[in-house]
Amino acid sequence: MVKGKKDLEDSYSTKLDMCLTDGIVKTASGIILGTVVSVFYFRQRRWPIVAGIGMGVGIAYANCEYELNPRKNDHH
Repeated sequence: MVKGKKDLEDSYSTKLDMCLTDGIVKTASGIILGTVVSVFYFRQRRWPIVAGIGMGVGIAYANCEYELNPRKNDHH
């Protein structure tokens, strides 16, 4: 019984690690994309960078929510 609980905790920990990594990657991608758009198209304004960060965080959150609660997302 203890081994099953340990496996469940390891699985949850692995999912959280994946969520954190995904959040970092997607947020950094949003910053980079926002900076590129800001520099080339909007004369160095800040809002494309903030929008990129928001999109990166939002996508990472949605992916993490799906990973941690797969039954919640089944609409059958």
